[in-house]
Amino acid sequence: MPTVASSLGTDLIGISWALLAYQISSIGLSIIFGRVSDLWGREKVFGLGFLVFSLSSLLCGLSLNVMQLILSRFVQGVGGAMLQSSSRALAAESVPEELAGRAQGYMTTAHHVGFVLGPSIGGFMIDYLSWRWSFFLLVPIGLCGAVLTLASLRRRPPVSQHPNVCIDYLGAAFLVATTTTLVLIFDRRTHEIIGSNMKIALALLFVGCLAALIIHESKTSSPFVNLSLFRIRRFSFSVVSLLIIAMCYALTGFLMPFYLQDILHFSATTVGLLFMAPSILTVALAPLSGYVSDRLGPRAPATLGAAIMVASLTVGGLLRTDSHWFLPALLIVLSAITNGVFNPANSTAMIAMMLRKHRGFASSMNSVTFGLGNVVGIALGGFLMAIAFEHYTGLTGAGPTTDNPG
Repeated sequence: MPTVASSLGTDLIGISWALLAYQISSIGLSIIFGRVSDLWGREKVFGLGFLVFSLSSLLCGLSLNVMQLILSRFVQGVGGAMLQSSSRALAAESVPEELAGRAQGYMTTAHHVGFVLGPSIGGFMIDYLSWRWSFFLLVPIGLCGAVLTLASLRRRPPVSQHPNVCIDYLGAAFLVATTTTLVLIFDRRTHEIIGSNMKIALALLFVGCLAALIIHESKTSSPFVNLSLFRIRRFSFSVVSLLIIAMCYALTGFLMPFYLQDILHFSATTVGLLFMAPSILTVALAPLSGYVSDRLGPRAPATLGAAIMVASLTVGGLLRTDSHWFLPALLIVLSAITNGVFNPANSTAMIAMMLRKHRGFASSMNSVTFGLGNVVGIALGGFLMAIAFEHYTGLTGAGPTTDNPG
């Protein structure tokens, strides 16, 4: 971020808008594209998503000022929403029903392989080429994805579509407004940009948009958010449990680096090595969780994953200023095991067991719920840090900074 800010002649607040723009469009539009994929075909939305992502990545790399970067990142988030809303549904439909769990396991593995490789490759690009090449590299990758999707589309038999269904434009507007305001309420970068005094206005706007969305979607004949699906206990419970797990995972992931570096005085290298464990364990455990989901059903591994997260948070409650390094390491490992065991099973329950005509919506709900859980978890972590700082320093309204972490 500092490298990009310096290159474009802006500050970190300006770059924060670029990060926030992607988050808003990717979360805000995922459910819309999930519904569109149910109506007009997932491969089309998925392939178009690769094209939009490639073009916007090129524009990001060519940006001459921060405003161009913000707009390009917003469009990149649109492409991300198209990909996220269809990917897990496509995985579920690409294999026989008895292999649905393993398909979700491999999806989780692929995601975390990218999570491991992405920062390393991006850092290499910045150090030896330019930050622009971290975006340029995505262009051929996205084009390859579009070509492969097109080839798959031609091989697949035609599926029934619904070209005559009316598009619920008003519902889409309410949905985007609701998800966007929810992200802005909890995103800590937003408070730095617009000030904390706007939080009440955003909260009131969110409540109004949510109420309008629920009322409108309950009356329209072709809603973007099919409220009747939430009466399916397995689906609604899976959504709630995913939100809670994502919040807890983000909370610990946000707080632990501060604890390890500022309290236990670990080096940045040691902290980085410790935080490689979550992705490595997730990559290793996700296919196994998928296999167990196929054999025993998703409930058992999902419940086990949630129980392990409870154990992880229990370990977190035992941490002190003089704790042995083993305790935070155990917390990180248990959280990683939760991720690898819970996510494939829960995705199977949410998506693979849903009727085909609703899988795009279910897949997008999976993505949106996970994204919102991360936003809320990080916001909760920042709030807890501020409360602890006030308690131990006696400075009302103060908060920890990089110079004085508390």
